Amino acid sequence: MKKARRRYVICVRAEGAEDLEVRKLYRVLPDESAAARGYIRVVDESGEDYLYPTAWFVAVEVPEEAERALAAASPAPTSRAR
Repeated sequence: MKKARRRYVICVRAEGAEDLEVRKLYRVLPDESAAARGYIRVVDESGEDYLYPTAWFVAVEVPEEAERALAAASPAPTSRAR
């Protein structure tokens, strides 16, 4: 069975969010409940995952080689809802 690919987004807005940087790549964690309300769960600069408005991000396709490098460089997030 093939491992599910991670999703990534680029931040295009960060109004008042101290733990986001515009034009930076972020990892997305699945959260159907948040998506239904217009939010996305993102591992931000704090290293933890939080909910942010979906409109603040643009989804991007990351090549598998880059995905492996990103996964190796980032610790597992700790979940804390905002």
